[in-house]
Amino acid sequence: MAKIKFTKNEFKKQKDALKRFIRYLPTLMLKKQQLQMEIRKIEAQEAEMKRNRESMYQEIRRWIAVFGEDVAFPELLTVKSLVTELGNIAGVDIPVFQNIEFEQPPYDLFVLPLWVDEATEKLEVLGTLDAKISVLEKQAELLGEELRITSQRVNLFEKVKIPETRENIRMIQIYLGDEQTAAVVRGKIAKKKLVRVNP
Repeated sequence: MAKIKFTKNEFKKQKDALKRFIRYLPTLMLKKQQLQMEIRKIEAQEAEMKRNRESMYQEIRRWIAVFGEDVAFPELLTVKSLVTELGNIAGVDIPVFQNIEFEQPPYDLFVLPLWVDEATEKLEVLGTLDAKISVLEKQAELLGEELRITSQRVNLFEKVKIPETRENIRMIQIYLGDEQTAAVVRGKIAKKKLVRVNP
């Protein structure tokens, strides 16, 4: 607990601080709830996309053995650009997936096996899902960090600042009350002495 002065100015300062803490606490709690809700939403979207990706993998597994053939996939399909925009949730800037573009250089259909066309289409879909999942993971990470900070602030206000300030106000009130009582007693004693001296 910080050292406090037992003065009327300090009393007013502590009361103002308490009002401020009590006014900000609901805003922080609301932000915490909003962040928790958004994180749950993002996690649900991420889980759905991971299920889609897994079902696509299951579909591909039926003919994945042909990937053993000597075909240079990195040359057939590359990511040209990943476009994200900046979004804002509860004051946190997060990336929002917009688009992904793949580059597929022309290739000779007579040289490569027939399955290459379908495989590149499937890889584009998987690549898009992976990019979306990656962006969602980044969103969850950023919002999770903000949630951690906001939770710490809520706890600081609820468990430390507000009780500490209330206790400071109580102690100052007691001290000022004692001072006032002592002043009254001193005044009465001085008055009695004056009455004795000047009858």
